[in-house]
Amino acid sequence: MKLLLLTVSLSILFSAASCKEKTASEKENTTTAENVSGNIKTEELKTEINGVTHRSFAAYNPDIEGKLPVVFVLPEWWGLNDYVKSRVKQLAGLGYYAVGVDYYGDQKVVETPEEAQKLASHFYNIPVDARRMFDAAKHQVILAEKSDYSKMAIVGYCFGGAQALNMGRLSSDFKGVVSFHGNLKTGIRAKNNKVKYLVLNGAADNFVPKEEIAAFKKEMDSAKIDYKFVNYPNALHAFTNPDATAIGKKFNLPIAYNKEADEKSWQEMKTFLAGILK
Repeated sequence: MKLLLLTVSLSILFSAASCKEKTASEKENTTTAENVSGNIKTEELKTEINGVTHRSFAAYNPDIEGKLPVVFVLPEWWGLNDYVKSRVKQLAGLGYYAVGVDYYGDQKVVETPEEAQKLASHFYNIPVDARRMFDAAKHQVILAEKSDYSKMAIVGYCFGGAQALNMGRLSSDFKGVVSFHGNLKTGIRAKNNKVKYLVLNGAADNFVPKEEIAAFKKEMDSAKIDYKFVNYPNALHAFTNPDATAIGKKFNLPIAYNKEADEKSWQEMKTFLAGILK
């Protein structure tokens, strides 16, 4: 167990928080703040947990009649920033009710790896809190008028990619999960084989070593899970984020944007979601 915690601590240098266990009851608020831009409508889905308001960011196309399949977007360890919101809007443009989950509360965005690790590692070390946070957001989505909660999927980036895989491991509520450059080894093993997995990984990502990939594939095969693993040549960690190269240089971190891998992985995700949410 000590070895596992050490491995997670090292790997979350880019993906992964430590705060007290939640003991107060969770109070939810369905009030939404709305903004219409073109044919994409955005709104906030609010839930209060232990006095902190978590404001998930939702977007959808109001011109599409009827309820829409739901795609949750789980952020990098930086928090619910503009990059994540841009992905939410892109998914809304594809016809989904897309929701960026606010893990930290008040849409908090951090600026340094040290602060990010402090917050994100909590959800690795106490997975039940990660699920509680996610379930609170999911409940708000179920109440949303445009959401078809019989068709749900999760897309996650880095920290969010690891969390997406964990939600797939823990719950059969989802048709599938997608991880973009997320950690694969989190201490949780798959408990069901109903959820499909798509893992989009950078072949040059130092934070996802070959041994971790092999162990993940063995886990999936042993649980008889339907999964697809794609490795993108020369792609480093965070390869989908256009800001990654500048951030890497600023903090001396081995991360970088890779346009080819970004575009190919996005197409891979589009095909996957279209197949499972039809």
